[in-house]
Amino acid sequence: MTGASEAKDFYQTHFSQIEKETGRNGQAWAREIREAAMSRFSEMGFPTVRDEEWKYTNVAPLAKIPFQPTPFKSGRPAPDRVERFSLGMTEAIRLVFVDGGYSPELSSLHRLPQGVQVGSLAAALHGEAGWVESHLARYADYQEHAFVALNTALMRDGAFVYVPEGRIVAQPIHLLFLSTGAKEATISHPRNLLVIGKGGQATIVESYTALENKVYFTNAVTELVVGENAVVEHYKLQEESEEAFHIATLQVRLDRNGNCSSHSIALGGILVRNEVNAVLDGEGGECALNGFYMVSGEQHVDNHTRIDHVKPHCTSRELYKGVLDGRSKGVFNGKIYVHKAAQKSDAKQTNNNLLLSRDASIDTKPQLEIYNNDVKCTHGSTIGQLDQDSIFYLRSRGIGVEAARSLLAYAFASDVMGRIRIEPMRAHLDKLLVAKFHHDGS
Repeated sequence: MTGASEAKDFYQTHFSQIEKETGRNGQAWAREIREAAMSRFSEMGFPTVRDEEWKYTNVAPLAKIPFQPTPFKSGRPAPDRVERFSLGMTEAIRLVFVDGGYSPELSSLHRLPQGVQVGSLAAALHGEAGWVESHLARYADYQEHAFVALNTALMRDGAFVYVPEGRIVAQPIHLLFLSTGAKEATISHPRNLLVIGKGGQATIVESYTALENKVYFTNAVTELVVGENAVVEHYKLQEESEEAFHIATLQVRLDRNGNCSSHSIALGGILVRNEVNAVLDGEGGECALNGFYMVSGEQHVDNHTRIDHVKPHCTSRELYKGVLDGRSKGVFNGKIYVHKAAQKSDAKQTNNNLLLSRDASIDTKPQLEIYNNDVKCTHGSTIGQLDQDSIFYLRSRGIGVEAARSLLAYAFASDVMGRIRIEPMRAHLDKLLVAKFHHDGS
């Protein structure tokens, strides 16, 4: 593909194929949403660097590749190949999606508390789950965001999680999205709907990974609804193929006294864009956004966050840290938006970056937009390099220069990684980061 109009026509063909596959099955309301989203994407097309929100991330290379929809009935990997992506969470409730499609034979749904529903969104769309209609596509804005519109139009499967009022899910719910690799470049549009009812509690982990180092595109959208007095820990680990494109949106809505912590970790991919948006839509809501990104070579990672303080007496905390090596490029754009009625808002945003090479770069833009005087809000960012005195000190203790660099970079990341409350996952990530620091530094 060479032009924007050709790309739009190409994905319109994808839409027509999905409509033919589904026929008149499923819910009329879902078809209407798909059609509206496809129409909106056709109007917008892919964003360009002329768009302020995409000023530092050029998706033109992605738009030129004729990605093909992944076939759901392709060969399934053996269970032992999947087990290594468990992140050490052997007791977790696990949903596995292979090339975008739900794989019940690789999933493990056990010990679900009464009333808790965990399964395939495609199945829910063909069922009678009224709460799906009440929430799907109500929060992630496909009218203003092209990739959300494309996902909404072309979504075929993903995870649904419903925790009813007062239920507590003790073990993590792991949503594993696995790309197997194909001869031709493929695309998948995982769509996840996570609804945690009043007073409910859950820990949810999304992980995106690959069996082969192939070119493919993951365009994911997750809508997370946190009910009144509910508590949710949400983790996302992205370690896609080194040649993969990954664009994802997490849209969180919190009700009165809801509490949500988001942890976003980006390690893989050649071009990555993570959007994390939280709306504090009830008094007393609390939200924490934590993020870590580590890139090298020619990788490009873009983190966009937005926290809307809509109601009074809400608190938000945000800490994103990045380590960049080689000729990699990072982008951080975080906005805290305090609405007129949101008095007594308390918000703090921090972005810290560590450049390990002269050719690595970061564009960072923390922002505050405040329409109420009775608030407490701060923001800041830093860009730095390894402290040479610290390297000298470690070398004087017999530690080699690359090992010293790795130790200091790991220490830089530790305060974000230390916020991960799932012990097996944190241990797994510690090993992963140590190996990556050693590899990138060698």
